Amino acid sequence: MALKTAATIDAKSHTQPFIGPEVKLREFTPRAVILGVLLGVVFGASSLYLVLKVGMTVSASIPVAVISLSLFRLWAKMGGRDANILENNIVQTAGSAGESIAFGVGVTMPAIMILGFDLEVTRVMIVGALGALLGILMMIPLRRALIVQQDGELKYPEGTACAEVLKAGANEESRAASQHDTSAQAGQPSGAAIFGGFGVGLLYSTAMRAFKAWKDTPEKVFGAPLNGGSIAAEISPELLGVGYIIGPRISCIMAAGGVLSYLVLIPLIKFFGAGAAGAVAPGSVPIKDMDPDAVRGAYILYIGAGAVAAGGIISLCRSMPLIWHGLRTGLADFGAAAAQARTGALRTESDLSMKFVAFGCLALVAAIWAAPSMRMNWLGAVLIVVFGFLFVTVSSRLTGEIGSSSNPISGMTVATLLLTCLTFLMAGWTGVGYYVTALSVGGIVCVAASNGGATSQDLKTGFLLGATPRYQQIAIMIGAALSALTMGPILLALNNAKTVYVPIAQVAPGLRAPADAAFGASETLAGPQAKDDSRTYRGWQKTSEDGGRSGKYLVDASGTAVYYVDPGINGTFKKRPNGSEVTKFSAPKAVLMSYIIKGILSSHLPWALVLFGVMISIVLELCGISSLAFAVGVYLPLSSSSPLMVGGLVRWLVDRGRRLSQSHLSAEQLSAESDRSPGVLLASGYIAGGAIAGIVIAFMAGVLSDTDDKITKWAEAHNPFYAGANADWLALIPFAALTLLLFWVARGSKAAASR
Repeated sequence: MALKTAATIDAKSHTQPFIGPEVKLREFTPRAVILGVLLGVVFGASSLYLVLKVGMTVSASIPVAVISLSLFRLWAKMGGRDANILENNIVQTAGSAGESIAFGVGVTMPAIMILGFDLEVTRVMIVGALGALLGILMMIPLRRALIVQQDGELKYPEGTACAEVLKAGANEESRAASQHDTSAQAGQPSGAAIFGGFGVGLLYSTAMRAFKAWKDTPEKVFGAPLNGGSIAAEISPELLGVGYIIGPRISCIMAAGGVLSYLVLIPLIKFFGAGAAGAVAPGSVPIKDMDPDAVRGAYILYIGAGAVAAGGIISLCRSMPLIWHGLRTGLADFGAAAAQARTGALRTESDLSMKFVAFGCLALVAAIWAAPSMRMNWLGAVLIVVFGFLFVTVSSRLTGEIGSSSNPISGMTVATLLLTCLTFLMAGWTGVGYYVTALSVGGIVCVAASNGGATSQDLKTGFLLGATPRYQQIAIMIGAALSALTMGPILLALNNAKTVYVPIAQVAPGLRAPADAAFGASETLAGPQAKDDSRTYRGWQKTSEDGGRSGKYLVDASGTAVYYVDPGINGTFKKRPNGSEVTKFSAPKAVLMSYIIKGILSSHLPWALVLFGVMISIVLELCGISSLAFAVGVYLPLSSSSPLMVGGLVRWLVDRGRRLSQSHLSAEQLSAESDRSPGVLLASGYIAGGAIAGIVIAFMAGVLSDTDDKITKWAEAHNPFYAGANADWLALIPFAALTLLLFWVARGSKAAASR
């Protein structure tokens, strides 16, 4: 078949870019790249915090675009030079990388710790950086095939919405250079909503978490006849904001999964297990002595993991026609697009060269293989190349059709781990050392697929605006590399702040490491307990359940275990020896990844409970309900999914009012307006402010632990909102105010638009 000409390809696109290809404006400027990188780090950190709490993130492109517009406009008012639309596009391109990397890292890397290994900061940084760069490089040759040729077919909803935001905020220089009539688009979307939301979220979370102004998780535990049932809500601004952005359907389905766990399954287990004299496996104490959290930890987590695994696989299978079509189309157009890239003379057709892409991919794979902390072998490197290209292509295609929010990246990661572990099993590689190798393969592929989809959205935005693809590709690589370098320290700091060092007498009195045990490097306690014990210990990874639970222990020079290290991510001990409470990170999808690896390579799983979860997902699919969202709700604590539902219901009320007052607009116009409305921007600010406050407080936990203890003791003695008899009800007052503010801002934008 003869190669199509560049003119033929461009003829398939009916879109005229906002800035024509013959127009040259400032674009790849140092200030745009620096601001994009800084915003990428901020939103990457907040996204990592979210994925550890609820297993999901929200797109950062539109919030970054609005912040960029607002900051440059403020700079202009102070005597500086305003940014044109292409500079702002570079900011959002560089800034969007952090969120997608955070998702890939948060979904996979904590599983290493859950499996009982040390989570090294270098490993997290390598997986994040190399996986992100691999995803970007593999996406570059597909740009012409997916974004240019199929402009009318693949909508890339988030990328299109971001382009509309940047067009609406275009300055005079940009409008003068545009080939369109932009009179209707003049006027920048206000950044007051997102900055205001950031400030409110930051102050609210700081008051609640640092100063104990009110209880952060109101809870009600029921007695007979619903013995063991409970309801709770983690009343944080970031969860409220996520619920508003994802909307009522998904948030309510997730909350329904939590209701099944806490108001059906846990009471059922308590009802049928109350008469058992001893422990019922895999539990270690009698069910009658368990509280709701203990029942969840012993039984519900496995049911939830089975449901999530089945939901992810079903979601992936449902997408297989689209996946096959996208892969076939991408491969068919790969050679033609690469050849045409060399002949394109216009600025808007300039990509990084195929030579750079090919040698870059080879260099990245070589770096992955050579890095000692990755524990990679030749087969793992081959699987990364195969699965990486497969799922980057799939992710880019699906992102164009159904958007980033619905893109089944978790399902692709599950499939990667399943196939990798089965390959290792057939090769006889079943030792515990291969756990990390398999997880490293899955982690890099997950980050690559996630960032490939994000890159597609950014390149779509640039295509609609008339940006130079080459500059965008360089900008997102810079943003991805620098954002990835921050993920390791943030992840470890969040874990250390919630880690509990449990005295050995509570878990395995008299436990000693065997004479041939392998010890890690010398270490001291981290986090708030470091002030109580400054001695140096050796780390020991116990892999069996004989003589005490498996996991990491700290042993003294004689080999006697002193502490069991209960991690902050997916840990089970929620009180330190001094009695202070600890709220753990659930990390639902990372736990799922650890179960898959351990289940296949060691066969140590309560498969009956896992299969119960699989059946739940199958029943939901037969009822026509999205099983993946419900399954995540089954796994998560109800306290995490209930505020999501509140945010979703606020969004439903606001959108219903908009539809009634703006019935003359089309569904597409309503959707585009909703994506950049002040309500969405305020919710994005809630997310960023609340998450950043949580991260900063986690970083300061070890330094200011004495101050935190004093504040906690004072609040327990004098603050009725924190520890009084009615604290659970009183704590809902500030959360209600936060919710009403979101409704008022979002409703006000609707009312203004209807006049």
